[in-house]
Order: sequence, then C-alpha cells, then structure tokens
Amino acid sequence: MRFERRLLTRERGIGLPSKLWQIPWIYVLMLCGLAGVGYVALYSAGGGSPEPYAGRHAIRFGFGLVLMLSVALVDIRLVLRFAWVGYVIGVGLLVLVALHGQVGKGAQRWIDLGPLQLQPSELMKILLVLALAQWFHRASWERIGNPLFLIPPLVAVAIPAVLIFKQPNLGNALITLMISGAVFFAAGVRLWKFGLGLGAVAVAAPIAYEHLHDYQRARITTFLDPESDPLGAGYNIIQSKIALGSGGLWGKGFLQGTQGHLNFLPEKQTDFIFTMLAEEFGLVGALSVLGLLAAVVAFGFLVALRCRHQFGRLVAVGLATNYFLYVFVNIAMVTGSIPVGGVPLPLISHGGSAMLTTMLGFGLLMSVHVHRDVDLHASRSDP
Repeated sequence: MRFERRLLTRERGIGLPSKLWQIPWIYVLMLCGLAGVGYVALYSAGGGSPEPYAGRHAIRFGFGLVLMLSVALVDIRLVLRFAWVGYVIGVGLLVLVALHGQVGKGAQRWIDLGPLQLQPSELMKILLVLALAQWFHRASWERIGNPLFLIPPLVAVAIPAVLIFKQPNLGNALITLMISGAVFFAAGVRLWKFGLGLGAVAVAAPIAYEHLHDYQRARITTFLDPESDPLGAGYNIIQSKIALGSGGLWGKGFLQGTQGHLNFLPEKQTDFIFTMLAEEFGLVGALSVLGLLAAVVAFGFLVALRCRHQFGRLVAVGLATNYFLYVFVNIAMVTGSIPVGGVPLPLISHGGSAMLTTMLGFGLLMSVHVHRDVDLHASRSDP
C-alpha cells in the first residue's frame, strides 16, 4: 500500500495538506532564529531602538516568510516549465537597471519600486540557477561531455555576469560565476574543463585588474596592507578587527559595544553587522551564530542529496551554494580574509532586496524538499 501511494505521488504530485505536512518546520524555525538574531543586532545598531532598522527588518521578514511558504507549495514542475521565462525576465531587469537604474554610492544597481529598492542582481542569481538546472535536467552523461552542449549555458551565465560587472558590482559578478560553477560541477561537467576555465581566468586576471575602477583596486591594495591608508581605504577593516578583538570570549554585553555605538564601526547595520554581534556577544555568541548559519547551509545540500530528480538536485545545490557564498564572503570580508565588498549577511543585515530574494531562494529549496519524490519525467502534460 505504501509503495502504491509513493508511486502515485511520483506520477501525479501531492496534495496541499500533504505538502504542508512535509514542509521542514524545524528549518523554518532556524530561519526565524536567524532573523531574530538580525533583529537584536539591528536594534543595537539603531542605538537601542527598533527604528530605523530593526522594525523594518521584522516587517520584511514577515512578508518574506509568507513568500517563502507560498513558494514552497508551488509544484516543482511549474518551476521547471517556466525556468527560462524567469531567466529572460531577470536579464530584462538587469538591462533596465543599466538604462534607468537608481545610482547610489557610485553604482547603478537598483530599481526604485517605492517602498522597496529592488536589486536585480540578487534575484538574477536565483533565476540563473533555475535556468541552468532546467538545461541540464534531461541531459545524459555523454551529452554533458560534449563541449558544444555547454555553449548555451555558458552564454547564459556570461550575459548576467557582464551586466552585473558593468554596474559596477564585481563582488556579485564573481559570486554569480561561482554559483554557476557549482551547478555545472553537480551536473557532471568534466573536471578538466574547470581546469581550462581557471587557467583562462589566471591569464585574464592581470588584464582585468587594469580595467577595474579606482576604488576596486584600492580595496585589493588595502586587503594586502590595511595599514597603508589607516584613515582612508583601510579604515573599515581596521575598525572591524578592533571590534572583533575587543569582544573577547563573552562580549561587552548587549548595547555596550563601543566601536559600534561610538560610530567607529562603518556600515554596522549592513556589511559589518557580524562584527557588531561579535563585539557585544563575544566569541561564544559569534560561534553560535556561525553554527546556525552552517546548519542552514547544510540543510540545503542535504535536500540535494535526498532529491530523486536531477532538476531538484541542481536547484538545491545552486541555492545552497548561493547562501554559503553570502555567508562566507561576508564573514571573510569583516575578518580581513578577503577584500571588503558590499555583500550583506542574509537574514541578519539590514536590506529589503537581499531579504526577499533570500526568502524566495529558501522557498524554492523547500519546494524541492516537498516535491523530492515527484517524477518529472512522468508526463509532459503535467502542470
């Protein structure tokens, strides 16, 4: 009887009550926990007040939670069918940004939607994962080994990467390439082709460096020697390290962080929110947050392992890699391990566009989990 029920599930999909039951509610609680950490940190960044950061953060998370659960219930076959439609829409938004986008801090990255400033580069990373997963979904091992078969997806990756780089947004452009590389690897693209790609990057890197903007080159120089300009380009990372070290084992206490509250720490509500947490809650608090972040990332890869269809596996790998890179780049940036760039810590940093796109990604990840046993090859007429 159980076998017959499972077979019916694979062929026809599953009903709404069963979908609600299969949503990983413990995972939802973990995400709520991260958002709660973000509220506490932003409350402190606002000087002990819910305004102007924490209150908005809570409202955005509430809206994002509804969005995530709604997307989790969407039939994965609909996502498969319209993956490339979403990709075209994403590219269109990037072109719209290039033509009429809002300029802020020297970059043209946002579309003003009134209460929300949409950053299409964040959304594009998710839409690109869906498109690549759809491309490789039905491909055999032999077909993936054919270099000609890889030309269309490579072009599909290059178009948004170039548009994002031109904004300029080097960090997001590189993350887009790395996420795409994870999907290519999971799909079965041969390792020697990655070797060729890395070789090409190594050859092109000196040329690309000469075409970087002055502030981008300054970030690299500062990363190599922060003390070369302690009151200019090196100021941010020096203050971040001071705040990290001053927190000690247990921290200075909630609302007691001097680097943050005396405004020595720059962008404390966005890029350097983790530094503020570490100063107030110490090494123990920082490691606790990192453990929760690691658990969220691990769940994404676990979904990929448990999924029975290639499309879901690739979507889960791409989305889990996307979140991992958010976390890795932000933590490495504030600790001085990589050059400083504008990458927030999702669910914790202040920002509406990153919050909503992150929750959309989690919704798709949950949809893969809920529909992990659905047979995507059963019928082309299925919705």
